[in-house]
Amino acid sequence: MSKISPPELEARLEGEDPPYVLDIRPRAGYQREHVPGSHNVPVYGDLRSGDDADLRAAIEDVPNGKEVVTVCKAGIVARKATAVLEEEGYEATTLAGGMRRWRGYQNGSLGYRIRSALTGLLP
Repeated sequence: MSKISPPELEARLEGEDPPYVLDIRPRAGYQREHVPGSHNVPVYGDLRSGDDADLRAAIEDVPNGKEVVTVCKAGIVARKATAVLEEEGYEATTLAGGMRRWRGYQNGSLGYRIRSALTGLLP
């Protein structure tokens, strides 16, 4: 299962063929902040508890033939969404670190810079 970093996602979103960003967090969190141009399907709680039925029902609204990037709070539950999408034949990727890492990247936070540096040093 593949992951995409916040800088990679930002570059892809600015490109000619941007991915479809699927934010699975609860609606309130999405309304507070989200990746620009993303689409909210609030199935976080369901996926966290192992129920993927609502996500599978919502997949029909996700365009075929387009890469899908899943987003959650920290990237963990989004991996479950990515797995479901892959099972359904989509090219899917998870935003590494979720909205926490996206926010850190956007704000240029010290924590983000340290984690990024450490990640680059580790195999």
